[in-house]
Amino acid sequence: MTISSLLVANRGEIACRVFRTCQELGIRTVAVYADADANALHARVADSAVRLPGTAPADTYLRGDLIVQAAVAAGADAVHPGYGFLSENADFARAVLDAGLVWVGPPPEAIESMASKTRAKELMAAAGVPLLAPLDPDAVTEKDLPVLVKASAGGGGRGMRVVRELADLTGELRAASAEAESAFGDGTVFVEPYVEHARHVEVQIVADGHGTVWALGTRDCSLQRRHQKVIEEAPAPGLGPQVEQRLLSAATAAARTIAYTGAGTVEFLVSQDGDSEDRVHFLEMNTRLQVEHPVTEAVFGTDLVALQLRVAEGGTLDGDPPTPSGHAVEARLYAEDPAQDWAPQTGTLHRLSVPGVRLDTGYGDGDTIGVHYDAMLAKAVAHAPTRAEAIRRLAGALERGAVHGPVTNRDLLVRSLRHEEFRAARMNTAFYAHHLADLTKAAPDPHAPLAAALADAHGRSRFGGWRNLPSQPQSRRYLVAGEEHEVHYRHTRQGPAADGVHVLQAGADLVVLEIEGVRRKFAVARYGARVHVNDTTLTALPRFPAPEPDHAPGSLLAPMPGTVVRLAEGLAEGTQVQSGQPLIWLEAMKMEHKITAPASGTLTALHTAPGQQVEVGTLLAVVEPT
Repeated sequence: MTISSLLVANRGEIACRVFRTCQELGIRTVAVYADADANALHARVADSAVRLPGTAPADTYLRGDLIVQAAVAAGADAVHPGYGFLSENADFARAVLDAGLVWVGPPPEAIESMASKTRAKELMAAAGVPLLAPLDPDAVTEKDLPVLVKASAGGGGRGMRVVRELADLTGELRAASAEAESAFGDGTVFVEPYVEHARHVEVQIVADGHGTVWALGTRDCSLQRRHQKVIEEAPAPGLGPQVEQRLLSAATAAARTIAYTGAGTVEFLVSQDGDSEDRVHFLEMNTRLQVEHPVTEAVFGTDLVALQLRVAEGGTLDGDPPTPSGHAVEARLYAEDPAQDWAPQTGTLHRLSVPGVRLDTGYGDGDTIGVHYDAMLAKAVAHAPTRAEAIRRLAGALERGAVHGPVTNRDLLVRSLRHEEFRAARMNTAFYAHHLADLTKAAPDPHAPLAAALADAHGRSRFGGWRNLPSQPQSRRYLVAGEEHEVHYRHTRQGPAADGVHVLQAGADLVVLEIEGVRRKFAVARYGARVHVNDTTLTALPRFPAPEPDHAPGSLLAPMPGTVVRLAEGLAEGTQVQSGQPLIWLEAMKMEHKITAPASGTLTALHTAPGQQVEVGTLLAVVEPT
């Protein structure tokens, strides 16, 4: 059949991405939205939209019955699941088909066979695909360490724990199971060997219903935080031809084993220093489109969503896949603070612009970043004839881009792309474990505060210009990377002046300074007290600051807005705790964050309980140090 109207059972960036292809193909689009997404970009750009009452994913985007009803009510004849939420839920796929709608995804049976990672490993072992055999949790010994605890259902880093001490295994099994139950409704976990210093390499698969399977090259996704990918590229660099062919063959075998159709990804761990068979290990198969699919699209010059739609309509693929060309790199821009344990950030995204590269996003200027969903703002993708050129292009575009609003990982991305280890393709999944401290060192532009002050003074001048008579020296204070900076300038007959710097131009949004003979431009944007000067963010401090709230020593404050999901077992007032002991778990933007005891001592106050919604700075508990 021919699809004429399609509902995307998802939100944000992936919904907008699918809608873009649909609009190019002349397919009408239908969005679904939770109350928190009533004004979200994906709901605005769709031809029509259906409300899913509620805010929590369990009440909205995870309600397959409501989504099917929405598709029928809106007159859609097909459903695309996107990624995350119900994209790998076989029961949802069946419900879509049972409603007489086209399912833009693999058969429910194929989804089911890969939904359980333990079952997937059994099938892949029978097909001859190399893998890491699961371990019996009760039989793990010191010789087996380190091991990885993984959720059997779902992905995205949820329900995963690296265990390096045998004494920690029981607790991490319990914690991973609780997180998996919360995220996927299935608390089943398993244990497998943890491969140190490995690369995460995957193969993009597209298959039709007529026996053709394409293996569209490799992708390297080794740069990860909390088992979630940050930077991806295609093709995976530095693989020997034997390893690459083994990966492509194993991925094709995996697809054929489960009679797969549509787009999917087979993921592997690859050791860095060998071509032997045991250096390639099957991880899992994701029976959906991946977040990082744009790098494959760029290299192969194809539209994977369009291919998904063609296969869903019963169409065929050409006998041979397209010929690859060049190299592509993708960076995920997150609203988070890497220097503060990747804490998610919320607030208004005033402006998002990264010109010169492909930018896939689910946000527009002025949109609000909330606590309910993933922290990813956008994906920036650069394609060039060589890997070095693609990296340079992406790093430069991110550095020059305007990302005004909450703290993001933009600086981390730029530094990662320019890191010697990454440029030399010597990275592995431990990249951030080794380099995070260096990559997050504050390095603000030392002249940004002066530029901010001059722009602010121009904007405050009565007639938009400078005074005709000299004035007394002026000063402004700014908070930059946690440190206070005070700058001084003065008005003269010739215009603004500052010691050691020649002011060539000072407007409300552009300041030009000559510094040691070099002319530099500073783009300035101000939103309340927050000031963005090029890629440096400042906070203007008031002349007479308000007194800080008085919190007792040892106070545990919420580092981010979110929901308290659980407390340490037996935690109550009077409990003795140890420094660094996890006491409270907050969930924000689909991730759990531990709040630990600041010192050893006694818990003298506990002001929270599971299920409580908290804001930044909420007092959760107090530990009186011993």
